[in-house]
Amino acid sequence: MTSNAPRVEVAVFAKAPVAGQVKTRLVPLLGPEGAARLHAALVRRALATAVQAGIGPVELWCAPDESDPFFARCAGEFGVALRKQEGADLGARMAHAFDAAFARERSLVLIGSDCPALQATDLQEAARALSSHDAVLAPAEDGGYVLVALARRLPIFEDISWGGSTVMAQTRARLEACGASWRALPTLWDVDRPEDYARLQGAELAPDVRA
Repeated sequence: MTSNAPRVEVAVFAKAPVAGQVKTRLVPLLGPEGAARLHAALVRRALATAVQAGIGPVELWCAPDESDPFFARCAGEFGVALRKQEGADLGARMAHAFDAAFARERSLVLIGSDCPALQATDLQEAARALSSHDAVLAPAEDGGYVLVALARRLPIFEDISWGGSTVMAQTRARLEACGASWRALPTLWDVDRPEDYARLQGAELAPDVRA
């Protein structure tokens, strides 16, 4: 790989904030509507972080598609393009997003919308690392990861136990098996369970996701 900084895009993956279909583990605590509002606020924070990073164009990859009015509002507020997630599982959907970026001869930094602890500086660091590494990941405390960035196509998204506690370990093994150079960023936490929500309320960033 060259020492020149790669041209980078950012993808934010998000589901439509439909009550009863998002943040389901928080429904007993917040109710379906409250969980959906939290999810929407987290998506908006993720988009703000991606735009603030200033490392390249930002796209919001929508599930099940781009038709929910929330996504149109996000596009207008943050000036991002909307794309439809495509694939049978999360791995296939992420692989599709990376392939789209590679077709444009861009590297890609992909984040979800569940990690309010993720900062613009983390995305900037990932983009810098892609100039000398094939991949960058930010592990999550629950065994997954909250950011994945690739400079080239790598076979790391197939046959992964998505949603389980071994996602990061399985992905690390894939990276090592294909001889990829990669870097891990600091481990962060995301918001899925009631204890995560309690942690969120005590964090300095909490007002940003109560909107």
